[in-house]
Amino acid sequence: MRIRTVMAFTGALTLSLVSGCAQGGAAGSGAGSVTYWLWDANQLPAYQACAKGFEKENPGLDVKITQLGWADYWTKLTASFIAGTEPDVFTDHIQKFGQFADLNVLEPLDDLGIDDSAYQTGLGANWIGRDGHRYGAPKDWDTVALFYDKKLTEAAGLTADQLNSLSWNPRDGGTFEKAIARLTVDRNGNRGDEPGFDKHHVKVYGLATGGAGDSDGQTTWSPFTASAGWNYTDKVRWGDTYAYDSKTFQSVIDWYFGLAEKGYLAPYTDYTDGANPANAQVASGRAAAAFDGAWMISTYYGTKGLDVGTAVTPTGPSGKRATMMNGLADSVTKNARNKGGAKKWVTYLASNACQKTVGGYGIVFPATPDGTAAAVAAYRKKGIDVSAFTEPVTDKRHARTFSFPVTDYAADVYALMRPAMQDVFANGAPVSGLTKTNDQINFILGQ
Repeated sequence: MRIRTVMAFTGALTLSLVSGCAQGGAAGSGAGSVTYWLWDANQLPAYQACAKGFEKENPGLDVKITQLGWADYWTKLTASFIAGTEPDVFTDHIQKFGQFADLNVLEPLDDLGIDDSAYQTGLGANWIGRDGHRYGAPKDWDTVALFYDKKLTEAAGLTADQLNSLSWNPRDGGTFEKAIARLTVDRNGNRGDEPGFDKHHVKVYGLATGGAGDSDGQTTWSPFTASAGWNYTDKVRWGDTYAYDSKTFQSVIDWYFGLAEKGYLAPYTDYTDGANPANAQVASGRAAAAFDGAWMISTYYGTKGLDVGTAVTPTGPSGKRATMMNGLADSVTKNARNKGGAKKWVTYLASNACQKTVGGYGIVFPATPDGTAAAVAAYRKKGIDVSAFTEPVTDKRHARTFSFPVTDYAADVYALMRPAMQDVFANGAPVSGLTKTNDQINFILGQ
């Protein structure tokens, strides 16, 4: 496994990096063009505005931005590393960080003078490699909340206050499961908590499916595993062992996917491996609510005919709510053709000036507190209350935030966990089988 997915790829990359270095170019000039890739079309105008500000402050430098869809982005980025056609700077995802660190394709950014205290807590530290060097400049952040169709929740007799005070446990599901059952309606009009409910012919599911969650469960099971006190690995970052064999983890997964068996959670087939995402299930009336990330706020609120509300994730056995707090970063490629210009651009991207500009578009929460404040104000002008996403970041007493697992061989972990979790959700495989998968993962990490 290690040889197939990492070592062979590293060999190809080594050849491309060597040939790329021989090309010379403007690696240290800090003049000319800087190529920059990102995947979110909604954010493109904001970063075009930042580019104008950057170019004004840096005569002789211009930024060429390329925007690609999520799936194409990572495929083409990986291919570009092999071909030696990688951009100078790209938007990086913490889920991919471990893989890129393995492949040694990122440029250390220690000389940029980035101060972690200038950003929301934890965002800067996430991008420190196992070797102690920084490989990403904090860009923005997101959390997860419950989006719901107000028309359907009101018909079920559920208020906003009730939805914001739900709790759960793996034994009977608590008030969260009761609410999801109440929101579920079969083809005869019976609700999931009423006599005669037909789980085999459901018209509206209480909760949309986001798939099996792969190795992280960001918008599926992670709010529950984390609020039960579980952690992915033995360390906050760069852990040496995973804990998918934990009794806590497996009991939560068993309960969560058991909601589909009861008819309350849309089945795996409704998701069809991403072809019918959670927001589409809610928009079509197929589901009443969905866990989704802050990056989807504009999508839900911009859906014609959908009156949407949001609620915080439910409180778990630990006594706290939980949500993944993911933070993107901008990274410089090791073989950047204009390394000097690239580092100047990344420094500007991480600056309060650029982040306040981005925040003003009301599309994403920038990493600096001022940038976040600008985003909250912009959302407010649009009539959108984003407190379900921001409250967990400030309310440490009642909420827990956590990051994607950051380890070596991230691609291998994903490759093993993805089919294993799909087997549990789609085929009803016993959760105890995840212990074997966990053993395989830890074997790889132990090499």
